[in-house]
Amino acid sequence: MDLVSLADVRAAATDIAPTVLRTPLLPATWDDRLWLKPESLQPVGSFKLRGATHALARLAADRRERGVVTHSSGNHGQALAYAARAAGVRCTVVVPEGAPAVKIDRMRALGATVLLVPPAQRQTEAERVAAETGATLVPPFDDRRIIAGQGTVGLEIVADLPDVDVVLVPVGGGGLASGVSTAVRELRPSATVIGVEPALAADAHESLTSGTLTSWEPERTYRTAADGLRTNLSELTFAHLTERLDRVVTVSEEEIMAATVRLVREARLVVEPSGAVALAARLFHAAELPPGRTVAVVTGGNIDPARLAALLNP
Repeated sequence: MDLVSLADVRAAATDIAPTVLRTPLLPATWDDRLWLKPESLQPVGSFKLRGATHALARLAADRRERGVVTHSSGNHGQALAYAARAAGVRCTVVVPEGAPAVKIDRMRALGATVLLVPPAQRQTEAERVAAETGATLVPPFDDRRIIAGQGTVGLEIVADLPDVDVVLVPVGGGGLASGVSTAVRELRPSATVIGVEPALAADAHESLTSGTLTSWEPERTYRTAADGLRTNLSELTFAHLTERLDRVVTVSEEEIMAATVRLVREARLVVEPSGAVALAARLFHAAELPPGRTVAVVTGGNIDPARLAALLNP
């Protein structure tokens, strides 16, 4: 399988520079060997803007005229809607029922047409829309352009902390982890890149441990509050992670929530549970991780305000 290269990631960095925020590395005040990469600060509140912007930049003019369509629980949908609006391209997002209302509202506010379907039908419905309208399907992770765009997170980490030892990156569909591990392995071969996943949606952990791509049904993955990490790996992301990711650590729901609260109260970052799993690994599974200078990628901050208030004031 043709995997994304460092050259692809560098090309993506050039494509996205006018639109995407170059997020800083923030030192954690409670841990002098930990830095946070706050992708929650992106204009749409997550790292997904990187891949979506790169995918649109690589789209031919005649394809842009027919619009784009995707399926997403929220963050990729918002990112594609934002990038499409900036490029003057029509956008449709197929959203699984049960996705956070705050994410759905923002997709609509960005001009996207939103179609709500049962979780198991999200991909087939997006494919139907593409076939009927001629729109280009831009998957949330199963696409080399998306992986290359997300890999720019890794470029920035190594540029800002050249002697990084460990990078902790959340794993849902695996696009971010695929891109980050691609960049970090090439630029800092001695560093360890570890994926972090909710124990209640641990298909990537199972797949990489067994060596066989395994999918979990929505009934299983929807148990986790980390809604952005409920998706399964694809063959493309599985191939990248098998070759380039060192391993996957799983975290509990209680650990995810504790990490979310820590980020809000002590790092002063608004984050969603999906964005806190990397920190959860550092806080509660340090014995399983290599020592050294560590970066935890904080992937998103699109949390319902009422839910955030409940977390902070139980």
